Amino acid sequence: MLRRLLTAILFFLSAPLGAAAVSPDIILITLDTARADRMGFLGSKRGLTPRLDAVARDGVVFLRAYAQAPLTTVSHATLFTGTYPQFHGVNDFGVPLPADLPALAELLRGRGYRTAAFVGSIILDPRNGLAPGFDRGFDVYDAGFRLRRGREDRYQTMERRAEEVVGRAVAWLEQDPARPFFLWVHLFDPHDPYEPPAPYAQKFGAARYDGEIAYTDAAVGKLLAALRARQLYDGAFLAILADHGEGLGDHGENTHGVFLYDETIRVPLLLKLPRGQSAGRRLRTPVGLVDVAPTVLDVAGLPSLQAMQGRSLLPLLRPQPPAGRPVYSVTDYPRRAFGWSDLASWRTGSYLLVRAPEREFYDLETDPRASRNLAPSRAAEADQLAAEMEEFRRRSARSPQSSPVAGLDPREVEKLTALGYVGGAFQPLPVGPPSGLDPKQKIHLANALHDAILAIESDRAAQAVPLLQQVLAENPQMYIAQYQLGVALSRQGNYRAAIAPLQHAIALLPDAAMAHYELGFALFATGEWKTAAVHFELAVGRMPKFADAHFSLAAVYARIERVPEAVAELQTTLGLNPKHARAHLLLGRIFTLQGQPEAALPHLLQATLLEPTSSEAYAFLADAYERLGQSAEAERARAQAELLKSRRAP
Repeated sequence: MLRRLLTAILFFLSAPLGAAAVSPDIILITLDTARADRMGFLGSKRGLTPRLDAVARDGVVFLRAYAQAPLTTVSHATLFTGTYPQFHGVNDFGVPLPADLPALAELLRGRGYRTAAFVGSIILDPRNGLAPGFDRGFDVYDAGFRLRRGREDRYQTMERRAEEVVGRAVAWLEQDPARPFFLWVHLFDPHDPYEPPAPYAQKFGAARYDGEIAYTDAAVGKLLAALRARQLYDGAFLAILADHGEGLGDHGENTHGVFLYDETIRVPLLLKLPRGQSAGRRLRTPVGLVDVAPTVLDVAGLPSLQAMQGRSLLPLLRPQPPAGRPVYSVTDYPRRAFGWSDLASWRTGSYLLVRAPEREFYDLETDPRASRNLAPSRAAEADQLAAEMEEFRRRSARSPQSSPVAGLDPREVEKLTALGYVGGAFQPLPVGPPSGLDPKQKIHLANALHDAILAIESDRAAQAVPLLQQVLAENPQMYIAQYQLGVALSRQGNYRAAIAPLQHAIALLPDAAMAHYELGFALFATGEWKTAAVHFELAVGRMPKFADAHFSLAAVYARIERVPEAVAELQTTLGLNPKHARAHLLLGRIFTLQGQPEAALPHLLQATLLEPTSSEAYAFLADAYERLGQSAEAERARAQAELLKSRRAP
């Protein structure tokens, strides 16, 4: 009897911390691109994160937490499946979350949780093709982003400010969702371009990244305040973490994706358990984001699935915690984007091993910035760790045929380039002959290409041209650099110069729909209309849902007197985008010139509503009214056209 009682007591004591008869609400906050060394609770003296520091005092801080990849979708795939990149296969943008791997949200929903996600960027929007399958298991997945055009506001199209994301999440909480709930909030603001809003821009000046971190911390504070106001904070389980860090020039990398040093792989991770359990604990055991999903399941009272390769972090809080494990991270981005070697890293004890053409081995206890490569002088130790890492990779991978295949269409690739990324197509983009080069030798090219792409997206094409020329001087066979050079020259109005790099891009990647579209645009602008029509036709064939491509094809058809086909393309344009002002304008004008002013009128009226500052729209409207015999309306439209024209005059 006594033995049974002792056994029962020991079983109770070994039960997971956080488990309860009633499963707690679970809140997951992912901070995109947030370096660990900017967090006060991890030792930063910059004073950027007072709200996060307060949560850390209420919870458990993991001092040595690491991402498994330095890219958003790859890292979040690990986060939600509890598996390594070599297992889940999401190694690039647009690769779907595997349907045969249970995702955290669907597991929790099966447990009775109400599930909701609020994300801050197009990069995690499953409906736009950049993160297919990531909404699996969510009752609500708030995304709805689109590509920015012209001078449109970045924060109304491609991403949302943290305050807006938090506001949407709080509005959901105000609806009193069924309990328990799983709420995921993703804040993208620390990702470049670093553009903190007022007053953070003024306060931090040139330290714009720090301004973004401070602003994001304030937004997190508003979410925490909403939880407290509804008496949800104390009983909830919170996990706050970053998906990866940011280079900021360390080891030569300005952003992220290429290298696996601490600046991009070490991440903040803190857990707040219900009712203050283990508050104030600080653990040095190395852990990974792969461990988060099993931990959440443990808190919810669910067993970790056999397919999950991470392990719950809650046992680390016991008096006799299990030993730590080495941490594996990997990046395919250098290979897929640039044709260089991929990289993998292995952290064990104080050591960091990086598998690269020029192998790297660091003792971070004596060299925390990883500045002295010990691989040549301590080859035997490096060999042993390399063998351990390769054995782990082999055991933790699954066969390639089980992994999903990337599925981005050309428009989604354009969305990625607008965010400063390269690649993400059905296969790696052409970069010349496979080089297997060590990324350390060419990181300056990745920085230049990234800066050029963001310059174009930010309407600073003139700054992009010399950067792209620098890249092409070293590798003229890089598709994305040729394409972006053509785009940059077109944006400057130098259409004739844009033709050659766009033709070169198409020679490298004949199915590149956006390159055909941009070449068609340049040819149209230089009067080569029939050749432009060929490229617009190719673009439309490959991107049948791209309204602007159909409009451009209609415009060139009208120029070369293929008017019935122009009308058909305009009608297709408006079917895809009923608010396409230029399509309404051109279709209305064609109908007027064909002697159908009554058919033209609704389109021209719509054009004036959509573009009220267009003198051309009012002039065409006046002509249609005149042909209908409505002289008074024609005079009013003509007067408005003259007024708008005079306002544009220098």
